[in-house]
Amino acid sequence: MSIAYIPSPSRGVWHLGPVPFRAYALCIVVGVIVAVWVANRRYVAAGGRRGLILDVATWAVPLGLIGARLYSVITDYELYFGRHQDWVAVFKVWDGGIGMPGAIALGLAGAWIACRRAGLPLGPVAGAAAPGIAIGQAIGRWGNWFNQELYGRPSSLPWALRISPAHRITGYESFATFQPAFLYESIWDLLVAAAVIWATRRFQLTGDRAFALYVAAYSAGMFATQAVRIDYSHHILGLRVNEWIAILAFVGAAWYLYRTRRARSGGRPAAVSAAAAGSAAGPGPELGGESSAGSAGPGPELGAESVS
Repeated sequence: MSIAYIPSPSRGVWHLGPVPFRAYALCIVVGVIVAVWVANRRYVAAGGRRGLILDVATWAVPLGLIGARLYSVITDYELYFGRHQDWVAVFKVWDGGIGMPGAIALGLAGAWIACRRAGLPLGPVAGAAAPGIAIGQAIGRWGNWFNQELYGRPSSLPWALRISPAHRITGYESFATFQPAFLYESIWDLLVAAAVIWATRRFQLTGDRAFALYVAAYSAGMFATQAVRIDYSHHILGLRVNEWIAILAFVGAAWYLYRTRRARSGGRPAAVSAAAAGSAAGPGPELGGESSAGSAGPGPELGAESVS
């Protein structure tokens, strides 16, 4: 066992009278709040309509949470519908078990619905939200720390995570400290957020391209953390299912970035010049609205959806 290690919390639930407060759920809630706050600040700072991000969140957050749970249930169905299992556990989200690929997919679908109802393109909203989502994920991952889950192989590194006997995976009961996979992913998510913000400013990425960069970067980190995990997972051709999902997401995002590599005007998002042209003639469309010159969008940080 490592002399220096990261201790795990002795408890993950506190009671205020009959009401339980679960650390896992609180981390998820705080992560969502921070993600929405960051997205709103970035969207408004870029010239977007105040209040739109909150409207989008009313669709994206619930659908994202549903997608996260569905993904976990589908990929680990034997934990809920196998022999001697209780299918009611599907609804016990506070016990852990959410999948970020599902959260991103259905959350994005919810954002698209909200933007369509508002008559605005999805690109600028997605670009504003991308760093916030990554930061929210970084916060949410600490819920795994409280639940003593999402850890990797046995390790004696100074930053190894001590897991109590009751939470050790079968076959590893004799080991006490493990690779803190949750911590690796949390740190990576923060780096992804910083990278997206930097790249958006440096290369004047349109909003949809900023979101694609987030997906590609997050997928790379997801693949790496999956490689150190030892919990049970279905495998296909020697790789965990989540590793295949990460590969597919990375390839898809990279292909989109390549396909839209020329979606800019004068080094800035094409939408900026369109918005500027519209402002000379009078009030233009809302952020990301359509104009005769193309898709309107925010300032240099966020652009409308690009076209090849």
